[in-house]
Amino acid sequence: MILALFGALAIGLCLGLLGSGGSILTVPVLVYLVGHAEKQSIAESLVIVGTIALAGAVRNWTLKRVDLRAVLFFGLPGMAGALVGAYITKSLRGAVLLVMLAVVMLVAAALMAKPRKKQPGALPPAPRSNLQTALVLIPAGFVVGILPGLLGVGGGFLIVPSLVLLARLNMHTAIGTSLTIIAMFAAAGFFQHQSALVEIGESVDWRIVCIFAAIGVLGSFIGTSVASKLNQQLLKRIFAVFIVIMAIYILIREAPAVLNHHDTPSAQTMETPATSHDS
Repeated sequence: MILALFGALAIGLCLGLLGSGGSILTVPVLVYLVGHAEKQSIAESLVIVGTIALAGAVRNWTLKRVDLRAVLFFGLPGMAGALVGAYITKSLRGAVLLVMLAVVMLVAAALMAKPRKKQPGALPPAPRSNLQTALVLIPAGFVVGILPGLLGVGGGFLIVPSLVLLARLNMHTAIGTSLTIIAMFAAAGFFQHQSALVEIGESVDWRIVCIFAAIGVLGSFIGTSVASKLNQQLLKRIFAVFIVIMAIYILIREAPAVLNHHDTPSAQTMETPATSHDS
C-alpha cells in the first residue's frame, strides 16, 4: 500500500510539473499496486484524474488561462466521445484494455520525448474565427474524448497539442484549458462506467479514490510550484523512459492473456478482494 501511495503522489507531481502524462499511470497503479480489477480501476481512475484536473482547472481559471471557446467546442463533443469510449469498454476484456493502455503509453512517451522545434522570429499563427474554431475542434474533441472514456486516462498529451495546433492557443492557456476539459471527459466517462460496474456486480472503492485524489491534488500543487525551476524537456524525457518501462511490463504481463483469449490468473485473483471489500 505504501508503494501505491507513492504512485498517487507521482501522478499528481507529474500533472503539476508537466501538465500531462501523470494520469496515464493511474490505472496501472490501481491494478498492480492496489489489486483492483481492470474495469473497476478505469472507473476509479476517472474520478481521481478528474478531481486532480478540476483542482488545477480552478487555479487556472483564476489566472485567466482558460479559453472558453475551446472548452465549449472541444470539451462538450469530447464528453460525448468519452461516453462512447466507456460504452465500448463493456465489450472488451480487462487484459485487452490493459494492452491497449500500454500501446497508448508508448505513444504518449514518444510525444513527450520529442523535442519541440523552435523557430526564432516566426510569427504566431493568426487566430481563427468562431466558426473556423468550431469546425476543427468539434470533430477533434469527439475523437480525443473516446480515449479517456475507454481507458481511464486524462488524455492531456493529446489535448494540449490539439489546442495549440487547432485552437492556436499559447502553451500556458492550452495547459490550463486542458485541465478543464480533462475534468469534463472524466465526469462523462465515469457516469457510463459506474452503470457498467453495477451491471457486473462491482463498485468503486471510494476510500481508495479519496486517498488517491487527495494525495494527487497535493502532488499537483507541489509540482506546479517547482515546475518553473526545473528543466521541462529533461523531465519529460526521464518520465517518458519510465512510461516505456511501465508499458513493457504491462505488455509482458497481459499480452499472453490476450493471445490465449483469457484473463491472466493475477487479474482474476485481483478481482476477488476488491469485490469482497465493497460488499
